[in-house]
Amino acid sequence: MKTKNRGKKNENFKKRPKFCSGLQGIVFIICLMASSPLYAAGLLIADGGFGGVLEIKEHEVQVTVNNGIAVTNVTQVFHNTENRQVEALYTFPVPQKASVANFSMWINGKEMVGEVLEKKRAREIYESYKKVRRDPGLLEQVDYKRFEMRIFPIGPGADQKVQITYYQQLDIDHNRGTYVYPLATVTRNDLDSRTVGKFAFSMEIKSAIPVIQVESTSHENDFVFARHSDFNFLASLEKSKGNLNRDIVVSYDLSRPKTGMDLITSKQDGEDGYFCLTLSVGADLAEIDDGMDYVFLLDVSGSMRDDNKLIISKKALDAFVSELGEKDRFELMTFNVAADAVFGKLEPGNEEMKQNAVKYLGTRRARGGTVLAPAMNVAYKYAEADRTLNVVIISDGMTEQKEREELISMIRKRPRNSRVFCIGVGNEINRPLMRQMAKESGGLAAFISSQDNLERQAKAFRRKLTRPVAADLKIDFSGIRVYDREPAALPNLFHGSPIRIYGRYQGSGDVGISLNANVQGVELKQTAHMTFPDTSLDNPEIERMWAWQKVDSLVAKTEGADRDNIKDEIVRLGEAYSIVTEYTSFLVLENNAEYKRWKIKRKNALRIDRDRKAQARLRKKLNAIRKKAAEDIGPQAKKKKPARTSQDIFIAKKTNSPNKVITQKPAPSRSRQNSWDLNIGGGSGPVGPLFVGVALWVKRRRMKIKNKDSKTTG
Repeated sequence: MKTKNRGKKNENFKKRPKFCSGLQGIVFIICLMASSPLYAAGLLIADGGFGGVLEIKEHEVQVTVNNGIAVTNVTQVFHNTENRQVEALYTFPVPQKASVANFSMWINGKEMVGEVLEKKRAREIYESYKKVRRDPGLLEQVDYKRFEMRIFPIGPGADQKVQITYYQQLDIDHNRGTYVYPLATVTRNDLDSRTVGKFAFSMEIKSAIPVIQVESTSHENDFVFARHSDFNFLASLEKSKGNLNRDIVVSYDLSRPKTGMDLITSKQDGEDGYFCLTLSVGADLAEIDDGMDYVFLLDVSGSMRDDNKLIISKKALDAFVSELGEKDRFELMTFNVAADAVFGKLEPGNEEMKQNAVKYLGTRRARGGTVLAPAMNVAYKYAEADRTLNVVIISDGMTEQKEREELISMIRKRPRNSRVFCIGVGNEINRPLMRQMAKESGGLAAFISSQDNLERQAKAFRRKLTRPVAADLKIDFSGIRVYDREPAALPNLFHGSPIRIYGRYQGSGDVGISLNANVQGVELKQTAHMTFPDTSLDNPEIERMWAWQKVDSLVAKTEGADRDNIKDEIVRLGEAYSIVTEYTSFLVLENNAEYKRWKIKRKNALRIDRDRKAQARLRKKLNAIRKKAAEDIGPQAKKKKPARTSQDIFIAKKTNSPNKVITQKPAPSRSRQNSWDLNIGGGSGPVGPLFVGVALWVKRRRMKIKNKDSKTTG
């Protein structure tokens, strides 16, 4: 990498120690988590034991949310304030369910886009450049949570511009999508996270389902929100000398009150297409009011001391316990290397017991190691045949490596009527372990930011459990060929937690989508009809998300086992869709001629160009909508406005938050293209709420009589 100060390179380079002299290229490292605390994202640090933090001149974040898939572009400009060349470590936290899709560096004023290669080959090419003191870049995955990147050299007084792009599938909870830009993360504790220049964050939200509310729980007074149309919103924040030490959390509510399916597609001319089918549960099914049993397991190990995780966990647990009803029973346990219970039995969810639990929480301190298995064994002892047992683990998942296989085995041997829910707190979370534990038990994994609304999270969690779960889900397609679906086996469907199904399709036209499920012993069967188009250019994000899901599935299936049999497929997917894995790496070369010399196809450059064009088309549409909305403002607007129908009227709800935008509109009709409401909310037929409610009551009544008879016989 050349800079305007390159002429001073040799003079300054002689002053550096020998161990740094071998690092002549640019080694890119993105750290998701490290060992000591830092509160910021994307910091460039002068490394090698010499200190020296480079100033953050600019930090700009552009997010496009397209039907629940977020594309985040982070562009930063750093300035070297020292009078010597520096080697710099770049630290950047990537959130859950995110895949690094690109990184770029500006070399000689021109953006150079990286390409993904098989790891060994990428390393060999990189090493060849080091020998001749050239400027390649290399990004490698160290483990499931950390990528590594270094930048060298940055000249005295020089600026360095970098850009990271990642894709992620957002969590939708009770018709609310939540985006978290992680700024509070753990890497170093001796750094200044403030920008000396501009800090800007903007988000465009596009949704097939009407958006009725947008807000920020983290920066309530800093955001401005604008509604362009029923399906498009803009969120904007801009500061000078911004402090980058708090997560940015933006949430939006959708208006799908009924259970249904929504489809988006991506298809290039002459190629097989990609699709994302989202299945969402509404308020159709009657709420279960018989009460449930809960055992809350709170991690109080030493790792929970970092980043205020234990404080956040206590607040989250307090919120969860507060939501319990009089018919519920619960136990509260803490664990580090040993387990400790508050009551020793299940107690009713009344105010007295809730207060006792809160007092107990106040005495807990974070210390010791993390051993979860003994606490899990104790929790299973609370299971009773006629009630559902929900084991809720609140932790960062940082248990000992040797214990993880034991935990998965324990999950598979759990009592028949129990489920495990994993709540991860903060940004430093072993997400793969927590997701796998929840998946194996038919439960859910959720992750809470320090800036999130814990009361809202607790209410949403409660709603999931007080409505029937749809199990044994099966979805079939007729009319065209559908293949390579992910996930291959569908998880349980909970209220407020949609299931996304990614896949490939061949052909086009009207497609029948048949859904079968078991709702507490009642069969649910419905068929929807949607259009799979011959050409679809507006949603290219789902192509990379499909590939990421495919890689993630392959890795999960071989957790702790030899992966030689899947290595080639992971490499193929990584190179084709530009995904960094344990077997693939990003390589940045100085110019296009160097890529050609190594016979490296510019697959990612073409994909990024296509993605950017799609995002530009979206912005153009939004600008047109924004312009049209502006025409309705001012003294001439009244003459131009046509008479409105009841379908056009939006009702502004009262709110005390100046940054919150809320609108309300009648629910979308089932005839709207590629959105379909399932018929489980009306009538008393075989899928209506009355039939389901009666069937559930009969089933529970029979179970109670059976258990009473067995106790009498005993």
